[in-house]
Amino acid sequence: MSIQAASSFQKKPLSVKRALLSVFDKTGLAELGSFLHKHGVELVSTGGTAKELRNAGLPVTAVDELTGFPESFDGRVKTLHPAIHGPLLARKNVASDQESLELHGYKDIDLVVVNLYPFEQTVKKNATLENCIENIDIGGPAMLRAAAKNVDDVCTLSSPEQYDSFIEEFSKEQTISYTFRLQAALKTFYRTSSYDTAVSNYLGNELKSGFPDVISMQLPKSSSLRYGENPHQAAAVYGNQNDIVDILHGKQLSYNNLLDVDAALNIMTDYRNDLPTCAIVKHTLPCGVATRGTLNEAWDAAYETDTISPFGGIVAVNRTLDYDTAVKIDSIFTEIIIAPDFEPEALNLLKEKANRRLVKVLNPDLVQPRYTYRTIFGGMLCQQPDTVPPEPKTFRVVTKKHPEEAEMADMLFAWKVVKRVNSNAIVFAKNLQTLGIGCGQPSRLDSSEFAVHKALKFNHDLNGSVVSSDAFFPFRDGVDAAAEAGATAIIQPGGSIRDEEVIQAANEHGICMILTGRRHFKH
Repeated sequence: MSIQAASSFQKKPLSVKRALLSVFDKTGLAELGSFLHKHGVELVSTGGTAKELRNAGLPVTAVDELTGFPESFDGRVKTLHPAIHGPLLARKNVASDQESLELHGYKDIDLVVVNLYPFEQTVKKNATLENCIENIDIGGPAMLRAAAKNVDDVCTLSSPEQYDSFIEEFSKEQTISYTFRLQAALKTFYRTSSYDTAVSNYLGNELKSGFPDVISMQLPKSSSLRYGENPHQAAAVYGNQNDIVDILHGKQLSYNNLLDVDAALNIMTDYRNDLPTCAIVKHTLPCGVATRGTLNEAWDAAYETDTISPFGGIVAVNRTLDYDTAVKIDSIFTEIIIAPDFEPEALNLLKEKANRRLVKVLNPDLVQPRYTYRTIFGGMLCQQPDTVPPEPKTFRVVTKKHPEEAEMADMLFAWKVVKRVNSNAIVFAKNLQTLGIGCGQPSRLDSSEFAVHKALKFNHDLNGSVVSSDAFFPFRDGVDAAAEAGATAIIQPGGSIRDEEVIQAANEHGICMILTGRRHFKH
């Protein structure tokens, strides 16, 4: 039954005569308590909350005075009592409820101010299992849920962030409107639901139980967005992006910007501990990646891959961005620049363009989640992210020709790049620089031909290059095309029923081939 159709709801303004306060986070508590006391509201409280209010000079009725039962079990049991939950659930317009209150000597509670034990924060501190479980709140969620259910007659405040708006609301008419109460109840159920999700996710991680039977996600709304992929699509972003990156400059990231930033962060995660590396991303795809002795040189090489696509793109680096490199990046139009940090001179220069976003990576460990999700008809798909690093010890050289040291370095470099390119994916590279990238084609040969086309378009010499393929070559034609272009080595997963035919082709061309045994499809 919808709220609009629920005729039993009175939807009248609520007078507040009695408030129950029990909070862990005491931010703003004294100010709220003083406001309530000033307006004649009786304060009922527990433990540390009561102490904080009394220290502010406020009269407080202790919960155990109402229940006739002292706090027990090290404070675990104090509000789980009919003297508390009866008034929270009692309906003012139901005679039998009011008769029950009178029978037991209970009084109405009109306002509940409760925030919960810091379970999520405790988990983030890598606390022990015992400590985390001890920080699972029981009485708090019970009070919040009971009061929020009785939205007709009780107002709930589940976060200090609501205190100012409550004070503003109450100051108008000395009452709380039904709309305010309903919004507060919604926030309360969001909070208790996210709390339960955090607990169940934590226990699932502790048990290492793999994929959960039920996926529960409670992500706070980070912000509304101007629109989605296209102007006619409404959009918003959810989660805790501010824990991972800091937007140092520029306007709000758009829907498409966020997708590009995510792609760039994932690319740079693979090169996090490498020599200075620069990646240029456009529409979530790398259009140039290079590793060099300095960021300045890495930018030059990445940009040389494709000097057209970087316009309006995203640049990401794995070192503090220096002034000289910033000058070169600034010479073209870039939407976003991502770095672990910026030299002050570089930051000042790049800030001169008002709309350019400058993104500092705060916590690269949080870039890749435990699971990745994609919506499909009727639900979504869930998988582990593709985070396994290259394992050269498990690679097999299957051709007569073995890789030279430089070829091996180039193959490892290209193997990281191809993982972030949409399938079918082919990457030509040389001297730790991408030369041609082919992606998203229905045929692997098409991707190879496109990668060669792009390389030649920008005058790259493919002689002596290496080729990386995200999946096996189903036919020898891809190997023939790579050899014809000038490649001397190929790295690919293997696993085709025609592997022998493909290996034979490589031997005929005198090129090296390595099988990794691991595929990197990215759809």
